[in-house]
Amino acid sequence: MTDFLTAVTAMRGDETRSDHDHPRSAATKTKRRTVRGSLDELHTSTFGSQIRQGQTPFIFLHGLGGTQVYWTAADSDRYLPPQSTLVDLLGFGQSPRPFKKYTLDTHLAALEAALAGQPPAILVGHSLGAALALAYAVRNPESVKGLVLISLPSYGGTQGAIRWHRRRLSGWFLTNMVLTGLACVTSRRLLGPLLPLILRDIPREVARDLVEHNVMSSTTSLWNVLYRRDAVDDLDRLAPDLPVTFIHGTKDGTAPIDSIRAVTDGYENRKLIELEGVDHHPWLRAPGACAAAIADAGRTIQTAPPKA
Repeated sequence: MTDFLTAVTAMRGDETRSDHDHPRSAATKTKRRTVRGSLDELHTSTFGSQIRQGQTPFIFLHGLGGTQVYWTAADSDRYLPPQSTLVDLLGFGQSPRPFKKYTLDTHLAALEAALAGQPPAILVGHSLGAALALAYAVRNPESVKGLVLISLPSYGGTQGAIRWHRRRLSGWFLTNMVLTGLACVTSRRLLGPLLPLILRDIPREVARDLVEHNVMSSTTSLWNVLYRRDAVDDLDRLAPDLPVTFIHGTKDGTAPIDSIRAVTDGYENRKLIELEGVDHHPWLRAPGACAAAIADAGRTIQTAPPKA
């Protein structure tokens, strides 16, 4: 049973650890302004005041199995920069959850529709959200001023994902679509109400929202966006002058940090911030450190000389 719960937990990208945290600042809590779209659009919420001249907005994309609550749980919305838009990805949270196969194109089309008309922004993504932010920047370079990629999974393709995850027993669940689907259904229908009690190392709101998806949005997003694609291919297609900040825990058992070290070493516009002892959830374990890195990314972009 313990191994099964571990598989369920890892499916939404968690390593059941809590060995690192930073003291939280006394920053003023941002004001929330929720913007809802039609039933065919993604659910978004905007925090903070309107941006001033010269400021760049931020767009936050959550990871697999999560919702936008990931960024605000336990009062962590105090760390959000001005004009932060939080998105529920297609198939998750309060966004539509069509029962169909989810692919990279499916997710990007939904994001492009939801963000149409928005000014160029800095995209901040966690895990699945990081992979989507990266691919979005490749497809829409005029809409992205910078990237902050938290715990980006980079396996080098399906076989790399299998080798990485099957180092542990839970990895046999995570790399078998039938077992992953079974874990998803079980966690949602049988364990859902108990998840806040079982998963004590994450905020209750985050644990509660782990059931806000369906078996297709969870399993096919995992396979088609994270396992069957190589994030390095997207990194190679980015504009060379686009600033990219990676935030990664040294104890991340879900997304190998060595892959991120390899794609940052020697690149002028790529920076890796390693959080010692942190697992797959830097935002939950070290929100102050993440907020500082995100703010620094914003300052770097705002002070950069205009492109010729």
